[in-house]
Amino acid sequence: MANIFITGSADGLGQMAAKELARQGHRVVLHARNKDRAKEALSGVPGAAEVLIADLSDVEATKRLAAEANALGTFDAVIHNAGVYRAPGNVIFAVNTLAPYLLTCLMNRPGRLIYLGSDMHLSGDPELKRAVFEKGSVSYSDSKLHVLLLSMAVARKWPDVYANAVDPGWVPTKMGGAGAPDDLEKGFQTQVWLAASQDDQVKVSGRYFFHKKAARYLPAAGDVLLQEQFLEWCEQVTGVPFPIV
Repeated sequence: MANIFITGSADGLGQMAAKELARQGHRVVLHARNKDRAKEALSGVPGAAEVLIADLSDVEATKRLAAEANALGTFDAVIHNAGVYRAPGNVIFAVNTLAPYLLTCLMNRPGRLIYLGSDMHLSGDPELKRAVFEKGSVSYSDSKLHVLLLSMAVARKWPDVYANAVDPGWVPTKMGGAGAPDDLEKGFQTQVWLAASQDDQVKVSGRYFFHKKAARYLPAAGDVLLQEQFLEWCEQVTGVPFPIV
C-alpha cells in the first residue's frame, strides 16, 4: 500500500485519480482550497484518509500546506494536480507555477513526483523573463511550460526520485468543458499508473507522458540552463531555495 497526496482533488481529474487509488487500497490524502471544497472532496472519495486545506493562490498558505503534509510523514508519491485555467495571470502564476515549486521544495521528498502538464505548454514562451516573475503574471501555456521545466529539473537533481510530467489530454471536466474530445478515463489513469504501479515502465524520470506513452514536448524544457534560471527566479519570488541534498 502506497501513501499518496494529491493536490486539487476536490473534483475533476484529481478526484478521479484519488478514487481509483483508494479503490486499489492505497492511503490517499486529499487537498482542497477551502472547507466547503474539503467536504466535497471527502464526499467524492469516501475511502480517503483525510483532506488538507489550503488556497494555493496564496504563497504563505502553500507553505503552511507543506508543513501540514510533512506532519503526516513522508509520502510515497505526490501528484501535483491542482491548476487553474480561466483566471487572472497572477492567480495562474501562483497556483500553476509557484505552488508545485514550493511543495516540491518544502515537503518531505517522496519516491515519486507526478506533475500535471498540458500540450498547451507547446505555446509557452521559452524566453523566460525576470520581469514576468517579478510581476507574477503568466499565461496558462507559460505556466505549463514552467511545470515541465520543474519536473525535468527535479529528475536531473534528485536521482533517487522518479519525477515525471503528464499531459492528461483535453478531457470533459469542469476545466476542459463538456465538449472536450479526449477520453476522460485515460485522463487520470496515467497519473494513477505513475504513482502506484510497480511496472518497470514507471520507474523512470524526466519523461513527459500522454496516455502512458512518451509524448512530444517543447525541446526548451530540457535545457539545463533554462531549468536553472527557472529555479533561481522561483527562489527569488518565494524566498525558498530548491534543495539539492
